[in-house]
Amino acid sequence: MRYFPAEFEPQSFVQLIFPHSQSDWSEYLEEARTCFVNIATAVARYQPCLIVCDDIDLVKSYFADQTNLIFTQYQTNDTWARDCSALTVIDEEEGEPILLDFTFTGWGGKFDASLDNAMSAAIAPIYGAPMEKVDLILEGGGVESNGIGSLLVTAETILNPNRNAHLNKVQTETILKKEFGVEQILWLNHGYLAGDDTDSHIDTLTRFIDTDTIMYVKCDDTNDEHYDALKKMEAELMELRDLEGEPFNLIALPMTTPAYYDGERLPATYANFLIINDAVLLPVYNDPHDAEAIAICEKAFRGRDIIPIDCSVLIRQHGSLHCVTMQFPEEVTIRF
Repeated sequence: MRYFPAEFEPQSFVQLIFPHSQSDWSEYLEEARTCFVNIATAVARYQPCLIVCDDIDLVKSYFADQTNLIFTQYQTNDTWARDCSALTVIDEEEGEPILLDFTFTGWGGKFDASLDNAMSAAIAPIYGAPMEKVDLILEGGGVESNGIGSLLVTAETILNPNRNAHLNKVQTETILKKEFGVEQILWLNHGYLAGDDTDSHIDTLTRFIDTDTIMYVKCDDTNDEHYDALKKMEAELMELRDLEGEPFNLIALPMTTPAYYDGERLPATYANFLIINDAVLLPVYNDPHDAEAIAICEKAFRGRDIIPIDCSVLIRQHGSLHCVTMQFPEEVTIRF
């Protein structure tokens, strides 16, 4: 048997991919790099941060203090570590980690992702754990584990014909249960964010913050285009049950004021936070609702510091803080 650790469980390190001139950040590269430096520096206060980069010497020059920072060289297409990095499960009998290398196609072939898809296998020796190639198109942002047998997903992502068109829902559930060692798949059929390239990744909408608590985005503005879909998502969340047949505790996060860039609405979301050891990195957007989101997280995440990080530049490329990071559980050790 195996299990899929939840993000709120103890971690070994966080991985991110540093922006380079050939990535989609080229138009405002230095602004993007500042945000990534802020994320890496915040992580390094609590645990190691592995930075995948195309030029180690150059990237090191952005960090005056390199404590808890580890650098490895690899040329990527882009920087969405959440979706192209390996996902870790634990063999319960041996207590050993297994890295699952799913196929990444740039969210259903929207963008060239051949280098990103090959990244995990290319840098595998650094992890100190066996890696298995899984013949399934899946992104890390598309799955949420509560660590005790439940996997939360959106049908729009997992069952989208641009991912695994040859599989039906039952077949997909069978594979997910086998690979992650979970007992139930919790499906959400509603909820989206305008400007999101991922086809409604779960980590943009709703997250487990402990084994029986779900934090989610709520829209109270009846004139907002998201109101109906997020209201229906909220109703679905209320109907979900854990393996004991009990409802989950629900905590609502506010929607931001609509944000735009070049006339396009951006997927600004407070749900795209990253839980690390003893802290939560919370994306903020210079928005009037930032303070409310911070206060909600301070109350919900007792015992963890809340670290707001300005992610206004990240949403220009249709993602946020959780999307550019991947945590690895404590069982995975980095080999230098």
